[in-house]
Amino acid sequence: MREIDYGRDSDLLKALGHPVRLKIVAGLMSGHECNVTTMVENLKLPQSTVSQHLSILKNNGIIAFRKEGVKTCYRVVNQYARAIINELTR
Repeated sequence: MREIDYGRDSDLLKALGHPVRLKIVAGLMSGHECNVTTMVENLKLPQSTVSQHLSILKNNGIIAFRKEGVKTCYRVVNQYARAIINELTR
């Protein structure tokens, strides 16, 4: 069992504490890497809104990205965020 870091864990929960961000993380976990265009189509939200949410997730170390030509592909890299989503979808 890991030791609780209240500041870090609070930041993680705040970053996940929005329905759109939860959908993004759950979607990335249920599929493969995904780009913004696909997320915009699936979430039916403007590209700027999706990008803002991705920025929050990225800044909190929940997701990472890699460039594939002009496309940016995102994936979940935070194991604690994965555990939270797995628990919510159980």
